[in-house]
Amino acid sequence: MARLFPILDLSLFEQGPAARTTFLRDLRYAARDVGFFYLDGHGITLDEIDRLFELSRQFFDLPAQEKLRIEMVNSSQFRGYTRVAGERTRGQTDWREQLDFGIEREPVPQNGRQPAWTRLHGPNQWPEALPQLRPAVLDWQAKVADVAIRLLKAFALSLEQPEDVFEPIYGEGANHRMKIVRYPGRERTDDDQGVGAHKDGGFLTLLLQDNVGGLQVEYGGKWVDVEPVPGTLVVNIGELLELASNGYLRATLHRVVTPPRGAERYSAPFFFGARLDATIPLLDLHEELAAEAKGPASDPENPLFRDVGVNVLKSRLRSHPDVAERHYADLLKAS
Repeated sequence: MARLFPILDLSLFEQGPAARTTFLRDLRYAARDVGFFYLDGHGITLDEIDRLFELSRQFFDLPAQEKLRIEMVNSSQFRGYTRVAGERTRGQTDWREQLDFGIEREPVPQNGRQPAWTRLHGPNQWPEALPQLRPAVLDWQAKVADVAIRLLKAFALSLEQPEDVFEPIYGEGANHRMKIVRYPGRERTDDDQGVGAHKDGGFLTLLLQDNVGGLQVEYGGKWVDVEPVPGTLVVNIGELLELASNGYLRATLHRVVTPPRGAERYSAPFFFGARLDATIPLLDLHEELAAEAKGPASDPENPLFRDVGVNVLKSRLRSHPDVAERHYADLLKAS
């Protein structure tokens, strides 16, 4: 039986013309057909992968009071620790605990005249009890961002665009996010939502998952398992690429099912995003591709906007109502 989610080797993109042409063809097909694929040849070593998983386990094994010292509700940038059942997807509770990071920046001084999304710039929260986590996460962010940039250039070429067509909106000041996640097991008689069905809002998501299954993709009206493949990153299309390609590339619904009681699942998704002050362009696709672009599939309950900062803040406020109530009460009252 053929594998639904192909394994693509990014190193082929940097080889000769024939290998590059093959890679771009396979990339466009995988992205348009299912929107998910495994990425090999990315250059991140197994030792680096194992190190991030080990530090993730050490963090989640810390006493609750240590993790709650950096609880997300303390951060107007939506950075920090979220306990189990502390986040929502489409209004339903997710059964996972996580630690969210963004790009380390100074906060933007506020005088009431800036767009509300400027409040999202700022620092991360780091656990004092695990100081080695900070350099490891910052190093991981840098490495995966480099992979994402190489891949986004390949996407541009696969759409017959200049390879740097997206660079003005993912360059300096881009809003990448990352998290380390633990899904604790529970009885199957309970709700099995680890994280509910959703699409990702950035350009690309590059996911590191352990050997415990649970990630599923909607394909052909059914939920299909994305089985772990050691050493690979799972890549999926985000809504920004769907917008830019007028729906030629589609962000795909996916979810995570909780593992059974006695098991646990670890993952580290990296969300490659755009500058918060950017507006997503509509690419001028060649005639053949344009004919197959049917427009982005926007959810009426969660509409897409081409203004990146508006989209990102909307998503954060919906997912973390406790942070919204503490730091964005003015917006909630105005809505």
